[in-house]
Amino acid sequence: MNIHIPRGTEDLLPEQTKTWQIIEDTLKQLSERYHYHEIRTPMFERTELFQRGVGDTTDIVQKEMYTFTDRGGRSLTLRPEGTASVARSYVQNKMHGNPEQPTKLYYLGPMFRYERPQQGRTRQFTQFGIEAIGSADPAIDAEVIAFAMDCYQDLGLKSLKLVLNSLGDHESREAHRQALVDHFKPHEDELCSDCQMRLEQNPLRLLDCKVDQDHPSMQNAPSILDYLNDYSQQYFNDVKKHLDAMGIDYVVDDALVRGLDYYTHTAFEIMSEADGFGSITTLSGGGRYNGLIQDIGGPEISGIGFALSIERLIMALEAEGINLDSEDELDCYVITMGDEAKFAGSKLVYQLRKAGFIVDQDYLDKKMKTQFKAADRYQASYAIVIGESEVEQGVANIKRLEDGEQKTIAIDEVKAQIEQGL
Repeated sequence: MNIHIPRGTEDLLPEQTKTWQIIEDTLKQLSERYHYHEIRTPMFERTELFQRGVGDTTDIVQKEMYTFTDRGGRSLTLRPEGTASVARSYVQNKMHGNPEQPTKLYYLGPMFRYERPQQGRTRQFTQFGIEAIGSADPAIDAEVIAFAMDCYQDLGLKSLKLVLNSLGDHESREAHRQALVDHFKPHEDELCSDCQMRLEQNPLRLLDCKVDQDHPSMQNAPSILDYLNDYSQQYFNDVKKHLDAMGIDYVVDDALVRGLDYYTHTAFEIMSEADGFGSITTLSGGGRYNGLIQDIGGPEISGIGFALSIERLIMALEAEGINLDSEDELDCYVITMGDEAKFAGSKLVYQLRKAGFIVDQDYLDKKMKTQFKAADRYQASYAIVIGESEVEQGVANIKRLEDGEQKTIAIDEVKAQIEQGL
């Protein structure tokens, strides 16, 4: 019986994980520069967290969550996104009481959504994201957007497009909501079943529909920007001024609504404009959520964040021809011939590794010539040869593979000699 990987998941083999490690290290270093700290939350939560936090009317909650009942009769869900879990932890651990605010957090880990697998979209995927909770300053909106752009630019991506919108505060959204209902109601029978339901529950989500995106009513739908009150308009203007001051280019798109109910004010997406990237160009997105913390039982505190898919980031790197793979190089490859030499070799390999060197040796009793080929294949800087006669004399032969220079020294002096070079 052959057991295969579940549909919508993938194995990352060693030659792939090198790229992932470089990306992860880059994102973690960037987090340190921006003064964000790592948080790790469970991979499953109580289902009501996502129902309340993400929103009952979203596609995620209605169609995509992996939900199950445990043996205690509790409904649990594999996390489909990271913000709700971070917000829950923020409330539960009373982080709002910390003296330093806003609380600036980042996370990196697997998320789960049941959707049709396609290029760049899997049922288990990996998200990196940040959350800045505890400030309603437009400057931190700009900081989060700048952070998101740096995630891609620090890895060498250039074909990027930042799209920006404002969803306004509660008052602005209610005015826009009514305008959308009035606009789409006469066309209700012409819309897909999902949009008919959204018209009653969350009409803003109509603007994100892929089925009816070409319907004539979509082309002249009321713009949220026409319904922003003075406070929301000023907030949006200030965010743009901060981005202008940073020299970050952006495009305003009033049709950008994002897929989660908790967004207010600033919403943004970063897209790839690289040739051959694919039809779904969005790399990441985020926005402000001024009611989320309160919705899940916390105080009235605002926050903003974004998340990116590592899988889609790698697609963008491939589309722009950027190769992050590091060479599989060794400092030393230890070659042994004979049983006693193998014992001496194991001891030397261990000592060199403890000293911080990258070292390997043969474990298949290959001939010396074949072992030298392995040293070349691993691009080792040095080959260290130990045979039976070397064991008797307590020495080892060191060969620098770059130029072939070699010498014989006491085996106890090998570490110091490698540190100095031949």
